[in-house]
Amino acid sequence: MKNKNSKRGLPPGTSLLIKKIFMITMALACVGAIFTIAKNILSARGVLLPKWVAWESGTYNANPFPYQIELNHKSVSIFLDSDIIWTSPEDIKVQQVLSCDIDRDEEDELVLLCWKKGRFGAYKPFWVEKDEALWSQHIFVYEFEEGKIAPKWMSSYLGQEVARMDTRETIKTFGEKESGENNASYGRLFLTDTQGLITGWIWGFWGFQKEDTDISFAVFGDNLIHESIYTYGLHHDSSFSFLFENVKELIAGSDISVINQETPFTDNPALYSDYPRFGTPLNVGQAIADAGFDVVTCATNHALDQGAHGIIVTKEFFASHNILCLGIETPNAHSRDSQNTHPSKDPSMSDGNAHKPYGVIEKKGVRFALFNYTYGTNGIKIPEENPYMVHLLEDEEEIRRDIQKAKDETDFVVVFVHWGTENSQQTDEFQQKWTQVFLDGGVDVVIGTHPHSLQPFEMLTDEKGHEMLVYYSIGNFVSAQPEKSCVKGGVACFTVSPASNGYKITDYTLLPLAIIRENDGQYTVKQQADSKHELKTRRS
Repeated sequence: MKNKNSKRGLPPGTSLLIKKIFMITMALACVGAIFTIAKNILSARGVLLPKWVAWESGTYNANPFPYQIELNHKSVSIFLDSDIIWTSPEDIKVQQVLSCDIDRDEEDELVLLCWKKGRFGAYKPFWVEKDEALWSQHIFVYEFEEGKIAPKWMSSYLGQEVARMDTRETIKTFGEKESGENNASYGRLFLTDTQGLITGWIWGFWGFQKEDTDISFAVFGDNLIHESIYTYGLHHDSSFSFLFENVKELIAGSDISVINQETPFTDNPALYSDYPRFGTPLNVGQAIADAGFDVVTCATNHALDQGAHGIIVTKEFFASHNILCLGIETPNAHSRDSQNTHPSKDPSMSDGNAHKPYGVIEKKGVRFALFNYTYGTNGIKIPEENPYMVHLLEDEEEIRRDIQKAKDETDFVVVFVHWGTENSQQTDEFQQKWTQVFLDGGVDVVIGTHPHSLQPFEMLTDEKGHEMLVYYSIGNFVSAQPEKSCVKGGVACFTVSPASNGYKITDYTLLPLAIIRENDGQYTVKQQADSKHELKTRRS
């Protein structure tokens, strides 16, 4: 008698359980095949694109007028005099559309953030036989040409998950525009990924190229020139380049480098002097310029040691070397007008009688407002007729107003402040009070000097989520002070990057320095590996 199982193609003696497993497996295989076919069909139609994609819709005007753009159901239509003259290709799904002057020809281009099957744009490399079947993100650029829409540039796969694209007007100007001035930052595209990170892209000869949009700061502490330091320099070719010999690469490697010039300059050798009323040879300023510093802060308790003479010599020297000098003003700068000079002018000099509570420096299209204050001037009174000769940390309401004005007119606010208790490694009540004022005002970074010792640094956050990085004291850069805490300083290094709501700190650290007196009397500054004072935080 034949086994019934053999008629069904099953091995003799197969148990009922195995039969069920076999039938279930066959059924699952059929279902899997059906799902695969369905997935391929839906994928081909662009239905199974990522859920995080926000598909925009709306109607937009374009330049040149009267073109009109309509984005609806992942498709773009261009209207001219109410007639449709162009629609986006059927094989792409449009996530977002912009009309902007991306190639700086003073006329808009049509920019699409879109999805298409395959990794390549209009053309694939000759060595690639077949493109991929998966959908990926691309940027397509078209031109408006006499009633027609002409393709200009089609990117390959972007290589990142782009949630949004934007152009941003980053160069702000105030008052009347001068001849040749343009108040928009053209040719830049900012892509925000699904994690909130932003990359900048600039239009070049071959289309968009990724741009380095991060801006790095290196801020050095008190340049406190005692007699033993300037005597050595004057007796060695009157050069003070030795002060910066070991930090040249750090200065050159930063986008914006800053140093606190504790003591005022003089061009009169008879006024060279030590504590308590310093007079520093102008040759020190030349060494600062030669080292490549961009900004010098001068609001210190010693700023008036040489009276108006020291202010004028110091301010005019840095202005003549195109270095932004903060915290002091020449005698006629006393009116309450905080409008900044145009970036093409010398940013450190006052414009007539206009008081400038802050300076502005621009890097990579980002405008930074830089403030500089001191707690006092060692009892030396500021002339009544020149109340802003040195910027004092005293009128809270005025300072709050100035900070708000800076926030309205620039992209990022940094305060350099001379405060705290000398030779102390802890903050005092005065520092804590003003830190809260700056945090309340929306300042982005605060950097302290004066204690001649290193103090903590931290990232603070207000109730609205705004972050402010504070270095309470970065100590000395160089001095002849013998105290152990005074021979250790630091460089405040931080990076500013684009963010969805403006700009934010993405890196910060303190690089330790040590002041060393050589056997021949020369003072040198060297970087130190000191884990106690070196901390780096990376954030996205």
